[in-house]
Amino acid sequence: MTTNTRWLLLLCLTQLFIMLVFLNYSAVLPVLKAEWRMSNTMAGSIFSVYQLGYILSGVLLSTLADRFSIKKIFIISAIWSGTANLLFALYAHDYSSAMLLRALTGIGMGGTYMPGLKLVAERFPSSKRGKAIGIYVGSLVLGASLSLLVTGLLTSAAGWRTAFIACSAAVYAGVFLSFAVFKGYQPVTFNKIADESYVSSVVKNRPAMLMICGYGCHMWEMYGMRSWIAPFFTAALIQYGVAGTAATGWGATAAAVIVGIGTISTTITGGVSDRIGRTRTISLVMTASAALSFIFGWLINLPLWIVLVAGLVYGYLIVAESPVFSTGLTELVTPGYLGGAMGMQSLVGYSLGMISPTVFGWALDLYKGWEPFPGVSGEWGAGFAVCGAGALAGPLFMYLLRKEPASARMAAGKR
Repeated sequence: MTTNTRWLLLLCLTQLFIMLVFLNYSAVLPVLKAEWRMSNTMAGSIFSVYQLGYILSGVLLSTLADRFSIKKIFIISAIWSGTANLLFALYAHDYSSAMLLRALTGIGMGGTYMPGLKLVAERFPSSKRGKAIGIYVGSLVLGASLSLLVTGLLTSAAGWRTAFIACSAAVYAGVFLSFAVFKGYQPVTFNKIADESYVSSVVKNRPAMLMICGYGCHMWEMYGMRSWIAPFFTAALIQYGVAGTAATGWGATAAAVIVGIGTISTTITGGVSDRIGRTRTISLVMTASAALSFIFGWLINLPLWIVLVAGLVYGYLIVAESPVFSTGLTELVTPGYLGGAMGMQSLVGYSLGMISPTVFGWALDLYKGWEPFPGVSGEWGAGFAVCGAGALAGPLFMYLLRKEPASARMAAGKR
């Protein structure tokens, strides 16, 4: 095992622990919705405000990573995230307090993912970067899966507040590991070309912006799905006669497995894009996941085993292209402005990822009780269709990117 590989695995383990606060709210959403008497739209907006917090810090801190210590940004942000989540466990008691404390948690998370991604991009050459970033993103997906699983199981056994406290403890463990990640770290510096600027290197960089817009479509679909997949399975289990608390625990477990399958897909897809190209890989995966988004919600009317099998395919596809977007962006922007480009990617991607959970909840409220045919529930079909509608534009942006002469060599993963 090479030094770079050992370092990457340690970074991945660190991020896995930090990610345990990522989807813990989704795991207990049905419980909190009943406890605080929230509508679906209100429940979805708490997830959305988390994304807003991430955007506010992610854009700023990703850009500052070009100029300031990634080590300080990463560690301080992780401590902030764990502490805000702990405050949620201790003091959240209604919709308003949950909105505030969940937003603070998102602010902390904004300083870990993208700076960590920049670390990987600096460490690995382009020919190996797709696989390396795929492994890195896979660790975050696994952490998100464990966030659902651990929170669901602990909620069933000891209540949601205890579950949230345990998730904060995991973040602090990740902070401890991060000191080993940054041991001996020397930031990579790049000489900027005299006539370069953020505007010319990022904002007016058409290939980079097309990649970023495609990423936004991906985030719309993925975060709409992730925020509601546990409540969907809870509703399905209740429909099959499982009691509410048990349904919440098992629903979170099913969602955790479905989200967790993405750990495999990101690793595989990152390597595939090194061989067949970034835009081609993204287009194939997004077309398939969008089609499944339009189908998945309707499966609540079918036997549970069919829903689970389809869910595994859905979970595999919906996150698979995530590292390919990030890798492609590193190949379309000059290194001196990579942090700024990642900040723009965060702004676009997480803005759309912030909106889609609320729109999903609004669709559930709008179509509540809808039966297009007798005995056929349609509200979840409408909800997941929101995810698919956003994803459809992704392959279009990749088609336009392939037409850009300046991006052909880099976006193909052959830089």
